[in-house]
Amino acid sequence: MVNATGTTRRGRGRQGQGHGQGRRGQAQEQGRRGQEQDQRQRGQAAIEYVGVLTLLLVVALAVVQLGLAVYAAQQAGTAARTAARVASSKDQEHRAREVALASMSGWLADGATVTRETGDEAVTVEVRVSVPGLLPMFSFGSVTKSATMPRD
Repeated sequence: MVNATGTTRRGRGRQGQGHGQGRRGQAQEQGRRGQEQDQRQRGQAAIEYVGVLTLLLVVALAVVQLGLAVYAAQQAGTAARTAARVASSKDQEHRAREVALASMSGWLADGATVTRETGDEAVTVEVRVSVPGLLPMFSFGSVTKSATMPRD
């Protein structure tokens, strides 16, 4: 387009009006679409993060629960061996329960049961410990360990 001074003027012309929006309008429209897309992607990333975080939390709780079960079994085995060793000595049979509970962690010993069977040649002690649970809505039962020692 030529103006009054005879120079050619480049510019918008009819692009900004009517059907076409012009380059600036197209750029703005693309910018808005890009922002909407970014917001959707951020929302999707947040949802994925929550899903992965939930899965990792469940796996971590399962690992800790397994560790508690193994620890309870180890404590029950130690208590049974210690009590059987003491009960196999002369005049010490009555101390089996006391020794078994003393050889365990206090928080596990509170719910433990100890039974003793005395034979002519051996003493068998059985210790049952409840497996503690991280979540109160789930029960993981109990662990039973026994040990037999020859009598003195």
